Amino acid sequence: MPANNLLLSSSPHVFTPVTTRKIMLAVIIALLPATGYGIYLYGLTALLLVLATVAAAVAAELLFRAAIKAPRTVGDLSAVVTGLLLALVLPPSTPIWMAVLGAVFAIVVAKEFFGGLGANPFNPALVGRAFLLMSFPAAMTTWNKPFSAIADAVTTATPLNLVKQGASLAEVAKSVGAADSGGLYWQLFVGSRSGSLGESSILLICLGAAFLLAVGVIQWIIPVAVLGSTALFSWLFGMNPLFSLLSGGVVFGAFFMATDYASSPLTPVGKAIYGVGIGLLVALIRKLGGFPEGVTYAILVMNMLSPFLDKLRVKKYGWIPPKKSAAKEAVK
Repeated sequence: MPANNLLLSSSPHVFTPVTTRKIMLAVIIALLPATGYGIYLYGLTALLLVLATVAAAVAAELLFRAAIKAPRTVGDLSAVVTGLLLALVLPPSTPIWMAVLGAVFAIVVAKEFFGGLGANPFNPALVGRAFLLMSFPAAMTTWNKPFSAIADAVTTATPLNLVKQGASLAEVAKSVGAADSGGLYWQLFVGSRSGSLGESSILLICLGAAFLLAVGVIQWIIPVAVLGSTALFSWLFGMNPLFSLLSGGVVFGAFFMATDYASSPLTPVGKAIYGVGIGLLVALIRKLGGFPEGVTYAILVMNMLSPFLDKLRVKKYGWIPPKKSAAKEAVK
């Protein structure tokens, strides 16, 4: 489907229920490869985590809108998308009750308190993750080895954690079973490493993103700006740009989080600045912050600036402001 059929060029984003459902269904389809691979890596616990967050998000929207006597909107599938996105950015070992709490917070506080779908100034799934990270930092920074039972508590450090602790790329390569840096990059791209549930395989994330680009659900400006600026600023700050792109959640965030309609700018210039700002903040947080990852807070900060970026306008070539009439000048 052409992009112009799904994406609007004016603000605010207003979609019919049918169009909204189609968009959300497309996002769900695009997330299935990364979701299935995460379940393959971490087993039944990961599947339960996904089901719990989706169910909690849907139930929270139903109950909240019933309580305030608002129209039921669960059929647009946006709550399903929020719950699924939240699950994919959580550690696989996140307790179910904690993930449910995060999903309820994402729907009720970050979405419904602002008026529902399209009125939320921040990405709801990332607000839910940020809430859990602030409330339960230990659980949200505990990572499990792929193909090991979560119940066995076989924990490890993510590649980003290892680099933050001063490990060399050779040591990081060894931790994922690669012989050298080339093997490390390939392993990170294909995906067999510790991390959030849905961020392991860059290949599958890109496959889902390609589908969204092809059907016009997302545009290329924001993801390209995010990834390009992350690589550039990582290099300028003395970090390995390729490793910065392939590790952590920057690719997942660029395609599936930063492109949220309601919380991202509408104009091409605004989108470009927004994406560059996210990349800059990701690199700064990774370099100077206490956490090894910075994608969540980078996107949320730029969500806050999004309305201001929408006010930027490019002056049309050859356009001359109309002269004021003599009657108006006389009134003054």
